[in-house]
Amino acid sequence: MTNNDTLRHWEQQAAQPPRPANRPPPRELGDIGMHIARDGTWFYRGTPIARESLVRLFASVLNRDDKGLYWLTTPAEKGLVTVEDAPFLAVELTVNGEGHDQALIFRTNIGDTVTADAAHPMRTAIDPASGGPIPYIMVRAGLEARVNRAVFYQLVELGVEESEDGGAPFGVWSKSIFFPLGKL
Repeated sequence: MTNNDTLRHWEQQAAQPPRPANRPPPRELGDIGMHIARDGTWFYRGTPIARESLVRLFASVLNRDDKGLYWLTTPAEKGLVTVEDAPFLAVELTVNGEGHDQALIFRTNIGDTVTADAAHPMRTAIDPASGGPIPYIMVRAGLEARVNRAVFYQLVELGVEESEDGGAPFGVWSKSIFFPLGKL
């Protein structure tokens, strides 16, 4: 089976309707040769997937299990996907309102939009190489988008200091929730 045939197979599987409750669980295939790079590029057996519609379809059936593993799960099959950092990238930020009540709305590289709130929290990790902050936003259950550099700079411009015991964290407000980006 060629790469194109296998991609076509996964495309057909991903387009299937949801699995009925009485149906057996999907057959586990193990590693299927799919990889999501740190920059949000999806690869199949080392070749970038160029069709944006195909990436969006695959993203719609991507999930993460309790062990932190990523899977493409269709009604019939599930295959392991390697994710270098986060499966999605936040590439655009829209701000509605201002102050504590503002809404920070992110658009991902696959076209999803998500507002930072209690259901879609932001978190900040520290890059071990540079020591700099790396913000993420939850897109859906267990699947995050890494905030790209341009959007991060927008967040920094919106950032405020909030007093706290032991130091003043720097962060942003969205939907009346403070999301720390780091300490000054």
